[in-house]
Amino acid sequence: MTHRPAAANVAQENIQAVARLQERTRKRSLAARFGDRIAVLAAREGTVALHVVWFATWLLLNTGHVSFIKPFDVFPFPLLTTIVSLEAIFLTLFVLASQSRLTHENDRRAHLDLQVNLLSEQEMTLVLRMLGELCDHFELRETLSSEKFRELARRTDVAQLAEQIDSELPQAQSGNQKAE
Repeated sequence: MTHRPAAANVAQENIQAVARLQERTRKRSLAARFGDRIAVLAAREGTVALHVVWFATWLLLNTGHVSFIKPFDVFPFPLLTTIVSLEAIFLTLFVLASQSRLTHENDRRAHLDLQVNLLSEQEMTLVLRMLGELCDHFELRETLSSEKFRELARRTDVAQLAEQIDSELPQAQSGNQKAE
């Protein structure tokens, strides 16, 4: 019987956890899938080409350049304007709905990432404290006397860290002012 290394098992568990998260985001309503599909199709280069052909054909048919077809939407093309306006409204709604869903998914991933980072920070603080106790036990005083070691062995106050970032980073300040 062969045993896989523990690191491979942990990696496989992590891959499976990420796959479960991805699968959860794929389970969307029919309306959401339809809206996403419309947004994806609208973003393709072929859609631009199709619109160019459509507008050129419409203009040719309705400006009298095709003699065997009577113009059905003469200048200033009110029917074309109505159709294009409705298309723009619905396309905007589809894109906004898709962006809103993607923003929600990204926020969820960011919250998960923050939770994992906070847990990692807590674990590392505990490891540093245990290392400090070992150094104390084996009388390795120079490691314990390091200001950097003592600073890292203290628990990080996330709220205080967030306030410090807001007060010291110019991007955070200008971003907050725009949001207000």
